[in-house]
Amino acid sequence: MSDEISKLPPHVQERLLRLQQLQQTLQTVLAQKQQVELEQTEIEQALSELQELADDTVIYKAIGSLLVKAEKRKVTVDLNERKELLNMRVRVLGKQEERLRGQLKDLQSKLQKDLSPVAVS
Repeated sequence: MSDEISKLPPHVQERLLRLQQLQQTLQTVLAQKQQVELEQTEIEQALSELQELADDTVIYKAIGSLLVKAEKRKVTVDLNERKELLNMRVRVLGKQEERLRGQLKDLQSKLQKDLSPVAVS
């Protein structure tokens, strides 16, 4: 396979390399986005559970491997702030994903033209 690639013109080889890089970057962005969305879901579940608790209920917040007593109001504020931050991060990752998909599509069409046999008239 690498012999076949080395026979291609340099600009086509560069485009193939760029295509692989874009695909890897897209996979990384998608993995990050999935991780952030998972954390969003966990925060929403925690906020939902907190709503059902009385204000004077004793709760604990995880800090590393420790559990520390915390006020419900403070934990709710912290979770809502984290949720907003994650929402912003998902929007940024979504825009990156969109841009990468567009670049991939453009590059794939250019490579198709490069690699398709020239029609003889």
